[in-house]
Amino acid sequence: MARVGARFRRPDSAGRPERPALWRTLQHRSGTRRRPLTAEEPVVRGTLQRTFAALAAIGLASMSPRMAAAQGGSSGASAAAANEGYSFFEIVFSGGPIGITIMVVLILSSVAAVALAIEQWLAIRRDKLIPPKLSDEVRSLLAAGQLATAQSKCGQHENFLAFILSRGLAEADGGWDAVEKAMEEAATEQSARLMRRVEYLSVIASIAPMLGLLGTVVGMVMAFKQVAETQGAARPAELAEGIYTALVTTVAGLMIAIPSLAAFAMLRNRVDELVAEAIYAAEHATLPLKRFVRQRGRASRPASESPPSAAPTAGAPVPPPPPVGRTPA
Repeated sequence: MARVGARFRRPDSAGRPERPALWRTLQHRSGTRRRPLTAEEPVVRGTLQRTFAALAAIGLASMSPRMAAAQGGSSGASAAAANEGYSFFEIVFSGGPIGITIMVVLILSSVAAVALAIEQWLAIRRDKLIPPKLSDEVRSLLAAGQLATAQSKCGQHENFLAFILSRGLAEADGGWDAVEKAMEEAATEQSARLMRRVEYLSVIASIAPMLGLLGTVVGMVMAFKQVAETQGAARPAELAEGIYTALVTTVAGLMIAIPSLAAFAMLRNRVDELVAEAIYAAEHATLPLKRFVRQRGRASRPASESPPSAAPTAGAPVPPPPPVGRTPA
């Protein structure tokens, strides 16, 4: 399907589509432009640093059971043979009350992230936000001078473009500046409404690794507590079992955060693209109204406000100054 308003873009010197004046004003009023969420964000960067530090410490701690197994310890071999029979749910729910609570929260977060991503992917679509024929129909009605019919036409639709056009056409009596301002405010309001639910994916992507790391830290605390209670008599195999059980929450948190972050980035880019196309389509539809309002303003301008007559040209004769000491007749 051809993108609505794509043919009204004017390429700049670099060959890229030029943003319309309404879009540039909207970006200026918003204060900041959105930028892609990367690993340089403070929350994500701090989470990754803590995760890698914990994994390095756990890797060093797990070297002792491997060395014991290499020396032929029968207890380590039997424990490894027993661990091979553990199922996923046994590992997940073997972390005690705190680990089970964290895993339940992570599972619920994953379900919410999947449902939210699917819902927004189906809701943020071009044919639902920008109907293909609405812009051309409103433009034809405005070109014929049927402003009331155009307003009624926009009122029959409940979508992004119709909302912007309805706000703009309602301010037609106030001049083109009022129309343009109303459309800017409507576009800002609607884009914020679209992004409000998409932002939850970013929240889930930020919280899930932290919850997973919390479960891992709690598991490490419990493992070393066991060492302290037994005064160092705990077997390395027992420590390794507690450590890899605690790591399950970190793995689960990362498995939730990565897809959620990807879905958030894709949906955010889709919203930005559709908002730009809606503004192009709105400017295209209201172009006849813009011309009519400006012509009406020039026609209603009083004669006293007419522009001054042109200055005399260089070739026009200039009268000589009067003689000195004589009064001109």
